[in-house]
Amino acid sequence: MFLNENYLLPNEIAQTLYHEYAKELPIIDYHCHLDPKEIYEDRPFKTITEAWLSGDHYKWRLMRACGVPEEAITGNASDYEKFLAWCQTVPKLVGNPLYSWTHLELKRFFAIDLPVTEENAETLWTLCNEKLQQKDFTRRALIARSKVEIVCTTDDPVDDLHYHHQLSQTEQRFRVLPTFRPDKALQIDHPNFLAYVTKLEKSVENAITTYDAFLTALRDRVTYFHQHHCRLSDHALDTLVYAADEQLSLEAIFAKALAGESLEENEVSFFKTNVLVELMKLYHEHGWTMQLHVHAYRNCNQRMFEHLGPDTGYDGINDQPLTQNLQKLLNAADAQDHLPQTILYSLNPNDYDALVALMGCFQQEGNNKLQLGSGWWYNDTRAGMRHQLTKFADGSVIFNFVGMLTDSRSFLSYTRHEYFRRVFCEWLAEIVVRGEAPADLRQLKPLVENVCYQNANNYFKF
Repeated sequence: MFLNENYLLPNEIAQTLYHEYAKELPIIDYHCHLDPKEIYEDRPFKTITEAWLSGDHYKWRLMRACGVPEEAITGNASDYEKFLAWCQTVPKLVGNPLYSWTHLELKRFFAIDLPVTEENAETLWTLCNEKLQQKDFTRRALIARSKVEIVCTTDDPVDDLHYHHQLSQTEQRFRVLPTFRPDKALQIDHPNFLAYVTKLEKSVENAITTYDAFLTALRDRVTYFHQHHCRLSDHALDTLVYAADEQLSLEAIFAKALAGESLEENEVSFFKTNVLVELMKLYHEHGWTMQLHVHAYRNCNQRMFEHLGPDTGYDGINDQPLTQNLQKLLNAADAQDHLPQTILYSLNPNDYDALVALMGCFQQEGNNKLQLGSGWWYNDTRAGMRHQLTKFADGSVIFNFVGMLTDSRSFLSYTRHEYFRRVFCEWLAEIVVRGEAPADLRQLKPLVENVCYQNANNYFKF
């Protein structure tokens, strides 16, 4: 039956693993894009459209694929018209994880078992909006109801972390911690780099006129973030570069950028390489975990990028070479004993074998330092999760895996942890059924608990 208590759990072993060991574990959402200001203000959602569709480019892409006019996706259509367009889309999505996620969110948060269809749209609209006005449907209430212990947001080095501090003083049910995301600090070739340096100057209350001063400012921000309980960094390295050139001067490159002069490609690569290596040193010193998200192909549709801007559903998967530059980057940090704990995510699942093999070259005594990140974005499907689990287990130690994250801007996305846990228990049970592992629950129990919760709790040193 659809979404019954044993969906995705085809046999008794899978059902036991999930219901007895995984289901009730708390959640550590160590990477997401929730807005700490929204969490702090904790206001109720105006409508189910705001809760379900606002900013969700996963859904927007599917609506476009079904021919929904942009007016009813990101345009000026009313909230009900946008909700109706989604209800008209969902019945066509069988086989896509959003079909399951949509109904799972409806069932878990709203206790509604009705299918999402055009015929049910008005009823669903009324029922959901009534519940969204109740006190247990505010932003914070939804997080707490999902048994979330820790939420790690994604924050720029220039952020003042005001709302993180306020939440630390007022919220007792869960913790909201910042994550250091310095992408703009590395983008010396971006038209807005000078404006960003100005913001960085204000955040450290010092002029930045040299490369050394620039590094000092980043060092100060890492310290500031650490004082606010940050324990992770995150980098979107859509194209990973590595450049070593003794003829180039970082001070000269930085001075050219401040003067508004054009930079050569090798100068840009050299700057990015060295700043990233310096940051890795800081992460290592502070005991942080570094996350590298690679091989997104951003803003593929120039016309729609100019119309709607970034993060609106027009990103693809990159397939450029990866291994050599990543090896050089990791090796440069390791050679100085400055390699931090690192999670490697690729949007291109064809990279998994190379990433897992490279991970094994840098593991260290007493610590599973490198991890293959969970199935991310286009890969957080049942098939994508199973593929990532298989590749991780084939080439490394699945017992050490830090598990799932939401990577989401939605307060209703915590059902994805349930989805992952069911998929993991299904995958693990199949190994047992094939005779590759004993049907010994004493051995399987810690594996399930570690991957679904405990490893994240220990690995990140929260």
